[in-house]
Amino acid sequence: MDALKTKGCLLAPSTLIFDWHGTLVDTLDAMFEAMEEMLPQLEDLDLVKHLLPEDLCRTSDDVKLVRYIRIFRRLHPKILAERRVSRTDIFNAIFGDDVEAKRLAHEAYNRCYRHYFGKVRPYQEGVGCYLETFKKLGLKLGIATNRSREFLDHELQVVDDGEWAGLIDTTACADGVPHYKPHPDVIHAALSAIDVKADANCWYVGDSYQDMVTAKNAGVSGIFYNGASWPEEYLNRLFAKDPACLPYAFVNSFDELVDLLEQMQQQDSQVFSANLAGIRPWHSPGPEAPAPRIEPDWHPATAQLQAPKAILFDWHATLVDTLDAMYHAVDDMLPELRDKGLLDRMVDPGSSKSLEDARLVEYVQSYCQLHPKVKVDRKISRTDIFEVLFGEDQEAKQLAHKIFNSHYRNHYGTVLPFEPQVKKMLQALNGLVKVGVITNRDREFFEHELAAVDGTGWAELFSCNICGDDTPLRKPHPDQLILAAQRLGMPVNEAIWYVGDSTTDIIAAQKAGVTAVFFNGAQWDLPWLGKIFPATERHPYKPDVVVNDFSEFWALVLACQEKQ
Repeated sequence: MDALKTKGCLLAPSTLIFDWHGTLVDTLDAMFEAMEEMLPQLEDLDLVKHLLPEDLCRTSDDVKLVRYIRIFRRLHPKILAERRVSRTDIFNAIFGDDVEAKRLAHEAYNRCYRHYFGKVRPYQEGVGCYLETFKKLGLKLGIATNRSREFLDHELQVVDDGEWAGLIDTTACADGVPHYKPHPDVIHAALSAIDVKADANCWYVGDSYQDMVTAKNAGVSGIFYNGASWPEEYLNRLFAKDPACLPYAFVNSFDELVDLLEQMQQQDSQVFSANLAGIRPWHSPGPEAPAPRIEPDWHPATAQLQAPKAILFDWHATLVDTLDAMYHAVDDMLPELRDKGLLDRMVDPGSSKSLEDARLVEYVQSYCQLHPKVKVDRKISRTDIFEVLFGEDQEAKQLAHKIFNSHYRNHYGTVLPFEPQVKKMLQALNGLVKVGVITNRDREFFEHELAAVDGTGWAELFSCNICGDDTPLRKPHPDQLILAAQRLGMPVNEAIWYVGDSTTDIIAAQKAGVTAVFFNGAQWDLPWLGKIFPATERHPYKPDVVVNDFSEFWALVLACQEKQ
């Protein structure tokens, strides 16, 4: 940590105030379970429109988080995999300075957290021993947290069998003050309760950027506890835009926090009421870094891809976001399957491609609705749902599409670009190749959405568009791709790229003999991609290339063009 930038002279503390979650304790299991329950409620809470515009986000990671929550109402998979980011950091990233939106989000979170709290343990080994040492030095100890009082009091009595409670002189919670962090209210309240002035002799020890902003706002010394094992480069980048919020020090463990105090005593032997060297606890290592998420690596050298002469895109969940309308229509449609005799025509779960597919079939057969996890994930398309449920039964799928369409008429109309710069990318591509759309959406819906997107429509951006009712068979059959090639006056070969977000799209592309580009907007990791594209004899189809966003796709196109 020596290379990290820090503030100037750090004064010896008389008081240590700690953040709770992610600093003193690990409540990650409960926190992430509550977040995953709360985020699907954003629409009902009318908070989707309050999500921060992407161009106002602080970092590229915040941009990805806002986009992912807007589309999928879930945390970005990287956050779930690494489990490093707090609820407060998430709300500050996605709502910015919108105090009222954050208040509503925190209240909704607290309602969900009541279902999970109590799962609490020390964040690292030996925390209780270090707290005892701080007390022996004559320091006052406190907790200032965005946690509600009902949760903190319970968790303080539970962790380490309640042994910490007698060591803590003061606590302040967000529901006891007017504002959440990064407003300084909780720190000021904790200090006021023990008649301590907020100054540089008070250290606030926290694990997040927002904690350091809170310390700066409160007028105390911020100490960054890097329990999440963020790399040095990331931490320097995190504070680069706001040097006023730089911590006075970074520590990777409570042992390093004690090192800081020892430095203070070496400079002034009378600064504490006891000799630290004589009471220092046994060394306890800091937390281990989380296992890295296994990112998709199906990116062959661009030389293996033929440069495109035409690029065809899927519509829903690739170029645009129409998830709300789609899932509402599926919810309305599934109960009709029994009356139409379609439950009996579903595939045998034993012949499903994966265990997850089998569970989906069994759940729909039993309850005539999507499994709750599928609805929470919001990652599977209507077409993929029908493929999983009906397999090769074309007539059943056609009937299901008709039922879906009758309900989609009640919901469609709201259509957003999947990423903010999609239109600019499409405009740029038109200067390089022919561009088109292939969608299983019926033409009545597609043409309305095409005219509505971005408020002005994108009709002029496409040389052709083929809809689900333009051919006898929809994707995953290749008919639509073949018809598009005919209308473009091109042979069906690998110089045509088809970009889509679903297994259905990739199967259609491979069957047609065009280049299959999987748009991983849902941010599946490599193990999951291995499940949905197993490349077995029975399920042989897999993408030629995977891209995670359109900036990556644009770079791939340019690289292939340059190679040629």
